[in-house]
Amino acid sequence: MNPTRVCILRHGETDWNAARRIQGQIDIPLNAAGHAQAAATAAGLAGQRFDALYSSDLLRTWQTAQPIAAALRLPVTAAPGLRERHYGRMQGLTSAEAQQRFPVLHDAYAGRALQHDLDGGETLAGFAARIAATLAELAAAHAGRTLLLVAHGGVLDIVYRIATARDLAGARDFPIPNAGVNWIEGGDGAWRLVAWGEKTHLDMALDEVSG
Repeated sequence: MNPTRVCILRHGETDWNAARRIQGQIDIPLNAAGHAQAAATAAGLAGQRFDALYSSDLLRTWQTAQPIAAALRLPVTAAPGLRERHYGRMQGLTSAEAQQRFPVLHDAYAGRALQHDLDGGETLAGFAARIAATLAELAAAHAGRTLLLVAHGGVLDIVYRIATARDLAGARDFPIPNAGVNWIEGGDGAWRLVAWGEKTHLDMALDEVSG
């Protein structure tokens, strides 16, 4: 059987991304740069064929998916399983603010503690299990086909580790650019990395915002 091919995008930029503020599941919209990135991504993907398009149901991913859906002439299906991790009391804070206000939580967050829910949030282990299950579910529903998913930085962090058999607790040493294009393929719980962090299509968006 042919593998399922999955293209996964991170949403475009938000003001909180630019301020390095932890968004989690707080519903923040795209900023001007993010909308330009979404449009450029739509143009970059327009010539490719996808069998289905899914997006996290948070606003920043949904806004990123809309111009892509129009360019591909595909409907967008909401996939709550692709939501960002809930970061508990860390949400809405910068890392520096969290370190000052909640040093124990910050240490658990920065140290990638697997079983800490950051005071009312989602554990890293539970989040990873959710993403793995969502990938498996979508792959089973579209076996051997090509999918496009719009998700979040934390989701992409987990996807990269799944596809490369990387430890969840290890420090991140790979990029996850806003509106970057990433490819994996596989199914039945076995995934491999095909391409990561492609962003040449964003040159147009940067020109539009700075021009």
